[in-house]
Amino acid sequence: MSPSGVGFPLAGLSLGGAVPLSDHEQRMLDQIERALYAEDPKFASAVRSTDPQVHYRRRIWKAAIGSALGLFVVLAGVIVNTMPISIVISVAGFLLMVTCCAWGLTSWKRMNGVADPAPRKRSGKRSGKRSKSAKSGGFMERLEERWRRRHGEL
Repeated sequence: MSPSGVGFPLAGLSLGGAVPLSDHEQRMLDQIERALYAEDPKFASAVRSTDPQVHYRRRIWKAAIGSALGLFVVLAGVIVNTMPISIVISVAGFLLMVTCCAWGLTSWKRMNGVADPAPRKRSGKRSGKRSKSAKSGGFMERLEERWRRRHGEL
């Protein structure tokens, strides 16, 4: 909650976790919150009282129902006697199951705060042969150098 006592539950959060706000940003956020409460107090209180975990739980339940529905569609495809239609129905049910399972898993991860692992930073030392771009400093470094040279000449 912000120092003004009017805070939203997600203020200062991003996909990567908590992000500290500067004093200026915090004052601006407090001012926006006060203006929102003054303009539409019903909407502001609804947004403030909403817990993101409720949203994720709802998505998990929808994904579970979708997965069960996909299983029933696969079974319906097996029951149908005509061969090409049977395969199409079964494949559609399987795709529905897989999609719903993936959707539910991502919602579960977000609800429990399981973040994706951070990409590994490469150390300056590499074993084995080095490529031409690695010897010259990498693609981005070459672009930056060209940019510096171009603006240095102007």
